[in-house]
Amino acid sequence: MKQKQRETADIETSSDDYAARFSGAVGEWFLAVQEGITVSMLAGTPGASVLDVGGGHGQLAGPLCRRGFTVTVLGSDETCRHRIDGLVKSGACRFVAGNVLELPFPDQSFDVVMSFRLLPHCEAWPGLIRELSRVARRSVIVDYPTSQGLNAIAPALFGAKKKLEGNTREWRMFRHAEVDDAFAGNGFALKRRAPQFFLPMVLHRALRCRGLSAGMEAVCRGLGLTGLWGSPVISEYEKVRSQ
Repeated sequence: MKQKQRETADIETSSDDYAARFSGAVGEWFLAVQEGITVSMLAGTPGASVLDVGGGHGQLAGPLCRRGFTVTVLGSDETCRHRIDGLVKSGACRFVAGNVLELPFPDQSFDVVMSFRLLPHCEAWPGLIRELSRVARRSVIVDYPTSQGLNAIAPALFGAKKKLEGNTREWRMFRHAEVDDAFAGNGFALKRRAPQFFLPMVLHRALRCRGLSAGMEAVCRGLGLTGLWGSPVISEYEKVRSQ
């Protein structure tokens, strides 16, 4: 009997150790930028049902619950519930353990499906996109680092990143076209793409000054650099309606 393929990268991203990477003023700023973009993409679907695949890190579950969305977090293991256990116990959100490559939900079960911090660590990423698309009624939102623009030097900075974070994993960078094509093959078209930063995140971690980093990024955004070459990006894909 053929063994089911599994991806468990979210076990690490759901840990306290991983959350420590976003402690401090700079880490909080990273999350604030991510939250602001994501919330803006959901502005047209108030109260929507949201599936957060690999969202045991809690970076978005809490903010979305507070804004009235009906949130379900899917983790590849029961341990992925740890950081959102308070939300689950209070009834603010639901947690389900299951295979991210074979989501335990019927087709079109949720208005919006999202997955953050998972795609670049998922070897079978086309299968992940297929499943995200299958269970979404309206849209899918994902984040990923791009190999286009200044972020192309990211592999050269891996040593510095590992030194700063201590437990950094290797990750995959994407070309926009390959992610767009994967979603197109599952009936979804790009609605909008929002790059988060122009300068490498490892540089901001090294500077350890939220005000300086925010100022530098504001200049880059104002010059149009972030829009052209920023990374990581948050991309929203909308279900294509048949005519």
